Amino acid sequence: MSITRDEAWALFTEWTKGDSLRRHGRAVELVMRAAAPRYGGADADVEQWGIAGMLHDADYEAWPDEHPHRVVGWLRARGEEALAHAISAHYTKWNVPYESALDRALLACDEPTGFVMACCLVRPDGIASLEVASVKKRLKDKRFAATVDRGEVTAGAELLGVALDEHLAFLVDALRPHAAELGLAGRGAAT
Repeated sequence: MSITRDEAWALFTEWTKGDSLRRHGRAVELVMRAAAPRYGGADADVEQWGIAGMLHDADYEAWPDEHPHRVVGWLRARGEEALAHAISAHYTKWNVPYESALDRALLACDEPTGFVMACCLVRPDGIASLEVASVKKRLKDKRFAATVDRGEVTAGAELLGVALDEHLAFLVDALRPHAAELGLAGRGAAT
């Protein structure tokens, strides 16, 4: 892989100014780093998986009508075809085939990571005691985090061949150590 995390971060912060989308990109980066050995095997490139998570929405804020074509083009111009393909496939309605574990994992980690974060933001203790049952209960409430596509949440777990409960537990566990950085430590907690 030729692109470094520092180069990816520089692009991400240049194109993404909003704190919320930056936190989301960082959260998906962290989750994808944890997902690499779990869903990609011992040989999965943790750095590549993390960069895919970080950059998957890098162009969304500046060019929402062109998303994800700007970041995909930027990656392809640098010879990063695997990253470009994974990002071009991170939404099922785009009908891009899932050719690799990276492709499937990025789809599976994006929407539910955002949803888990939303669940944390309404809890006094944030992610500290968040359980899968609470996340699933919120998933049933279509008004809560209404922009999260519930179909994408379930499709991702299905693509990975894991139970939704297991995948949600994995996401919570991957995010929990980074609660302070991501603003998920709860109301009144130091950030």
